[in-house]
Amino acid sequence: MEDLKDDAIHHTALKLTEEIKNLSIYKSFYSDIQKLVSSPNVKKEDFKQTLQQAMKDKGLDTKLRNTIFHWVRTQSKQNRLDPLTSLSKASAQWEKRIHKSLNSMCSDLETSLAKIRTQSEQEELAEKWNELSTYNLDLSKYRPVYAPKDFLEVLLTMSGYIPFTKEDEPKWEFAHLPLQVKTLDQLRKVYVEWATGEPLLGVNASMPSTVPGFATLEAERIGLGERVAALGYAPVIQEYLKKGSPQCLRARLWSQVLGADVKSQQVGYFNQLKKSVLEVDLMIDKLIFKDVQLTASNDDQYFVFEDLLYQVMLCFSRDGEVASRLRAGGGGAAGGAASARGGGALAVSVRGRLGDATAFPPSAVIPFHGFTMYATPFCYLYDDPIELYFMFRAFYIRYWHRLHNISTHPQGIVSLCLLYERLLEANEPLLWIHFRNININPIRVVFKWLMRAFSGHLAPDQLLLLWDAILGYDCLEILPLLALAILSFRKENIFQVNTLQNVDAVLADLSTISVIPLLQLALMKS
Repeated sequence: MEDLKDDAIHHTALKLTEEIKNLSIYKSFYSDIQKLVSSPNVKKEDFKQTLQQAMKDKGLDTKLRNTIFHWVRTQSKQNRLDPLTSLSKASAQWEKRIHKSLNSMCSDLETSLAKIRTQSEQEELAEKWNELSTYNLDLSKYRPVYAPKDFLEVLLTMSGYIPFTKEDEPKWEFAHLPLQVKTLDQLRKVYVEWATGEPLLGVNASMPSTVPGFATLEAERIGLGERVAALGYAPVIQEYLKKGSPQCLRARLWSQVLGADVKSQQVGYFNQLKKSVLEVDLMIDKLIFKDVQLTASNDDQYFVFEDLLYQVMLCFSRDGEVASRLRAGGGGAAGGAASARGGGALAVSVRGRLGDATAFPPSAVIPFHGFTMYATPFCYLYDDPIELYFMFRAFYIRYWHRLHNISTHPQGIVSLCLLYERLLEANEPLLWIHFRNININPIRVVFKWLMRAFSGHLAPDQLLLLWDAILGYDCLEILPLLALAILSFRKENIFQVNTLQNVDAVLADLSTISVIPLLQLALMKS
């Protein structure tokens, strides 16, 4: 058994040594090691030990450990081949439907997927880059390609949804899908710090900072967080985030745990994306402007970040690395992309300016209604658009793409819907029965929360605490758990209504919800 284990470690090490050469940090890291080896700090007679010590002193040891940590996480999260034919077919049909809708919009508007901007258009866009809300576009005829409710209908059709009839017993849940999801007891073992009542940042979020207990916990977390951030070791930071991060440290800690630190290389890359935005007019650009206007611009918490969001989302659409990383890490096509092949000389010219991309948009992500909300909370952490961009991109590649793609992945939207339904049926049976009696599919009342990871629904400070936990536990299962907790908290009001419209009204305002106490209560309840 030990021999097999040693062989597995050996093969993993060999694979890592080969693949690390393809990582973006390899060239600079190799150069730093060469310089270190030739320095007087490394002794020939004690090469290994003095090199290791020199690497620690220069911070290269932590850099290497974090690189391995991030590499291992991408290996463990690889998408599996869907064993369910129905899911594979549904995914393919959904992508075709998105493509058809996008192409139909192009035809109706007599426009193209992409075209080169004129010199005057480039100059105008460059001049207004920092105030894109003043950039004049006629968006009256543009509409989102799809909305969460459209995606939900696809999932319900796939899951075998049949409306209530008098003659027939309804079958409207995901329960018959052969996917494994956790029970509440199993979730308690995942979120053990929460389930055992350990002190967490955010439990006393409603208390003023003058309360002694609150101030002490806050000060302790800041002190510990500063030491953790200084250490810079991603697994330790991840562990720290399980109990919440103070706002003053969150931006730094999130960047470290996701490997999203911005150096000169990232600045140059972002500027290339910006150059692509200035030079090439994508049809997707109008959808991005439209989505920001429909969502963030109309939100009291986020409207002030409108200009910043335009910059980030426009650059994201040009980022071919998003598509390649999702393919390599098992993300799939992330909502589908229209092909850029064909189109003659113009298509060739456009592809050249987009980095030889073969799909539009190059990121392979077609925005839906509310897509911008994946990025808006980061505006509370980063003023610099480049830092904001790379944090949003890291979160999207790691987590958010799973919320609008059909797959059997345990962190995917299908599994999260199934987890929510099983938790509700097992732990709130009267609420489950009430929904059945009034002919409401319970996933309909929470799906928009799940698909947007609660962004735009919770107060920003509460949302950031929730996302601390997503990073800390590297898991999206907290989303359906919170959905269950909110329904449990408001169930007496839900029992008083009997239409979907009225249930939505009961659950419409989550601005007073304190996330951490509610989740702790759900996990600690016997």
